[in-house]
Amino acid sequence: MPVTVLLVDDEPLVRAGLRAVLEAQPDIKVVGEAADGAAVVPLVRQLRPDVVAMDVRMPLLDGIEATRIVLRTVPQPPKILVVTTFENDEYVYEALRAGADGFLLKRARPAEIVHAVRLVAEGESLLFPAAVRSLAAEYGNCAARDAMQRAALTEREAAVLRLMARGLSNAEIAAELIVGSETVKSHVSAVLAKLGARDRTQAVIAAYESGFVAPA
Repeated sequence: MPVTVLLVDDEPLVRAGLRAVLEAQPDIKVVGEAADGAAVVPLVRQLRPDVVAMDVRMPLLDGIEATRIVLRTVPQPPKILVVTTFENDEYVYEALRAGADGFLLKRARPAEIVHAVRLVAEGESLLFPAAVRSLAAEYGNCAARDAMQRAALTEREAAVLRLMARGLSNAEIAAELIVGSETVKSHVSAVLAKLGARDRTQAVIAAYESGFVAPA
C-alpha cells in the first residue's frame, strides 16, 4: 500500500510542487490538499492520510494549533511533518512540542522531500535539525529535569535515548549497540512510557529540555 499524504499550505505553488515531487514516487500518493489549518481535521477524518505535510504559518489556523487539534481529536492520528521556510523558527519548535513527528524545509531537494515523508511514515527515525536542538536546549527547565530524573531510565534505555536524539533509526541503534532490532523496539517503548512521550520526537525534546542530551 502506498503512503498517503495530505498537503496543507496556504501557498498553491508550494502544494503543487510537493504534489509533483511526491506523486512521481510509486509508493506515495497525495490524497488531498488544504489551504489552511482550519480544514485539516475534517479532511483527516475523511481521507485518513498516513502523513500530513503541514505548513507552520497559515492565516486562519496555524500548523501548531492544527497539529494539537488533530492529535487531540482524531483516533489513530496521522504522522505530522512540519513544512517551513526557516529551520531556526521557534514556530517549528512549538509545532514539534505540540506533537509533530518531523521537519522539512520548503527549499529541500526532491529526494529529501521523499525521504522525509517515508521516514516519518515509518516512525522509526527522526527529523530534528540542529537549530531546533539548540532551541530545545534553550527551553530547558527544572520541570523537565525533574521529569527525566523520575523516569529513572536504565543504563541501556539511556543509551538508546541518546542515539534516538542523534536521529538514528531502530536498525541503526541495533547496529550501534550490537543487539537485535526487537530488543531496541522494547527499549524505545520503555523510554516513551517512562517519559510519558507520545513518540520519538517528544522523547528527544524531553532529553534536550532536561539537559540529558546537549546539542552538538
